Amino acid sequence: MSGFQNDRQRQTAKRLRREMTDAERRLWYHLRAHRFFGLSVRRQAPIGPYIVDFLIPSRRTVIEVDGGHHDAATDAARTAFLNAKGYRVLRLWNLDVLTNTEGVLAHLAAELTR
Repeated sequence: MSGFQNDRQRQTAKRLRREMTDAERRLWYHLRAHRFFGLSVRRQAPIGPYIVDFLIPSRRTVIEVDGGHHDAATDAARTAFLNAKGYRVLRLWNLDVLTNTEGVLAHLAAELTR
């Protein structure tokens, strides 16, 4: 069964997969195909009304890659919703992913092993 609430949400997720940012694309290269600790990672996955950048279902962990366009209040509401659903949210900055990919991966590894 699909987690999409409606066809519009499905189409939005498909568009977001096609139009990933450079930072999302770089991180996806390292997370896809069980490359990261053998974990299954989904990109642009639906959770309720939201489409999260990356989801690790087995760890109930969401990874969001944020740029300067993100609104703190909107992000806080989104994080609160996801936390209430039992997900842990890890936020990364685009610039960090692009300029310090190994450091970001080490940070993710540390977070996922605690």
